[in-house]
Amino acid sequence: MLGRGGVLGHVVGCRIAGVVATGRETSLRSYRLFAARDPRVLIGIDPEGAWGEPELIGLMAEKCGVSPDPRCVEGPDVIDPLRTLLALDRFAERIAEVAQRKGPVLIGTGHPAALLGFYAGLADALSTAGCDVLTPAQGRCVDITTRFGLRTYNLDYVRGVGFVRAHHPGGLRGATGAHAHSPLPVRVALAALAEAGGPLPELVIGDHGWVCGAGQLGFEAIGLGDTDDPALFVGEAEGRVSVAVPLDDGVRSDYYLPLTRYVLNRACLSQ
Repeated sequence: MLGRGGVLGHVVGCRIAGVVATGRETSLRSYRLFAARDPRVLIGIDPEGAWGEPELIGLMAEKCGVSPDPRCVEGPDVIDPLRTLLALDRFAERIAEVAQRKGPVLIGTGHPAALLGFYAGLADALSTAGCDVLTPAQGRCVDITTRFGLRTYNLDYVRGVGFVRAHHPGGLRGATGAHAHSPLPVRVALAALAEAGGPLPELVIGDHGWVCGAGQLGFEAIGLGDTDDPALFVGEAEGRVSVAVPLDDGVRSDYYLPLTRYVLNRACLSQ
């Protein structure tokens, strides 16, 4: 079991934090689009504040540890590993609290290739602790606007973790989950729960639109965000996201498993 020092070394060594693969240019482009209120970058958050590009750079420097210098416009971004660790501690606290209440949870990801295993470990532990891990609207079609136009996906769950797959006529399942930022999957899931009379989740766990979409609707939400995902950190700053953990969300899936074990150990849910 990795302790705090081991986790810090692990996230830096695997480039989950420290110098990460996400480029400064990519992050700055996201900040400009967020400032312009582009829904592709808002991913479900309706910001209250006047978040221009300078304010977003300052926020992301505070929350993630990226450079606060607007003149820094190229090269890899940097995430402060200590900020990652402290946010994981708060993430674990929220999970521990819902586990103690045996509250229902909803878990979903827009990064199934990288992060499904991380969340599945949490889902397994929460289910063992007596929480109802919700899987509403499985198979439901979700139409999402992408840069390639309108695409139809199917909402699916594996080991209690929601994501979308490419839709195939005739009911065939897409081979792999799709990378998606949209809040529509969580909205569909929550609407299905409401229509069925509940239970509604006490906590939503995930990333991208799953966290931002749920938080905007008033559900407690915690999740993971990269340096080009300002919506999660704006949501945290404005009180609609309880915890946003800064990390690179696109490294190898097995690199996140020590983080699962760390979170579960902190939450007293180790299996």
